[in-house]
Amino acid sequence: MKILIDADACPVTHIVIKIAKERGIPVVLVTDTSHVMADDYAQVVTVGQGADAADLALVNRAGKGDLVVTQDYGVAALALAKQARALNQNGLVFTDGNIDRLLGERHLSGKARRAGGRVGGFRKRTGEDDAKFTESFMRLLDQI
Repeated sequence: MKILIDADACPVTHIVIKIAKERGIPVVLVTDTSHVMADDYAQVVTVGQGADAADLALVNRAGKGDLVVTQDYGVAALALAKQARALNQNGLVFTDGNIDRLLGERHLSGKARRAGGRVGGFRKRTGEDDAKFTESFMRLLDQI
């Protein structure tokens, strides 16, 4: 098992690496060339800036039993199709039971934005968000 992180804008990378290192689980950070990353534990994979290049590189490296950390529903759906587990930065575990609904909501939100509507914004991340992620991440690792 390995942990793959969609690292372009992941606010929990440091948490994942710390816990993975303690447990001896390999970590792969996948990013595009617009982000510079380095880590003494995780393998960093940097790909070109093409549309979805980092997402596709991550999914191509994922396999059965791996854990993918991403906020992208499309990446999560592809990871699930490869029998990997997927988790977002807020601790939401993506499953076969919720991914279709999430993809549908994303589609509707995109339609609303293209029509000039507003669909809400992001709030500032808190320590409580990190604690919730950590709890969910640890529970998922224990299940795997």
